[in-house]
Amino acid sequence: MALITCQGASFGYEGNTAVTGLNFEVQSGDYLCVVGENGSGKSTLIKGLLRLKTPTEGSVLMGDGLKATEIGYLPQQTAAQKDFPASVYEVVLSGRMGARGLLPFYSRRDKAAANKNISMLGIESLRNRCYRELSGGQQQRVLLARALCATKRLLLLDEPVAGLDPMVTQELYKIIDRINRETGITIIMVSHDVNSAVKYASHILHLKNTQAFFGKTQAYLETELGKEFLGGGENA
Repeated sequence: MALITCQGASFGYEGNTAVTGLNFEVQSGDYLCVVGENGSGKSTLIKGLLRLKTPTEGSVLMGDGLKATEIGYLPQQTAAQKDFPASVYEVVLSGRMGARGLLPFYSRRDKAAANKNISMLGIESLRNRCYRELSGGQQQRVLLARALCATKRLLLLDEPVAGLDPMVTQELYKIIDRINRETGITIIMVSHDVNSAVKYASHILHLKNTQAFFGKTQAYLETELGKEFLGGGENA
């Protein structure tokens, strides 16, 4: 059973349609990369998958028992978030807030999950550092560990490498790929970097304010759309 199924879904805001005609399925263990030019509806789709937006047409269904509260989410960072005055451990642990429910304190299980994901992201040495004192790449690792604390099934990543230098970018892509392969967590990632997307993703969803392509990465590479978009470089 698919984790996510979009059936004729459209999303918009303030009476304007941002993206329409979405028909695709994401299976457990998939690594889907959502590509397209600026304003093509990528981030709007992510908000729809998070149930932050209701479809104006069609539906988005969650299957196999998946709940919206069980999705790990790494949004695009704002300046205020980069200056957050908390320790790395506190930021990562806060990813367990959704699972904590009405309990007033973090449980032993919550703390174990935080420690596990800090280890998985290789940031043990940063554990007691203040988050706002970290580099951009270090902060993204912390936020990825935080997102992992919220899920064992699905990660939504909205431009996770935006603003990072090329070396740090490639390191983060490799980490995300390893998470997908070693844990089986499904990845849905928005990215402008289509060259890296086709290197790691199992499936591609290309948006042009509608669904221009959905399918396996190899099939995308053989389309005129894929060839044209790849030829446009990272900023296409």
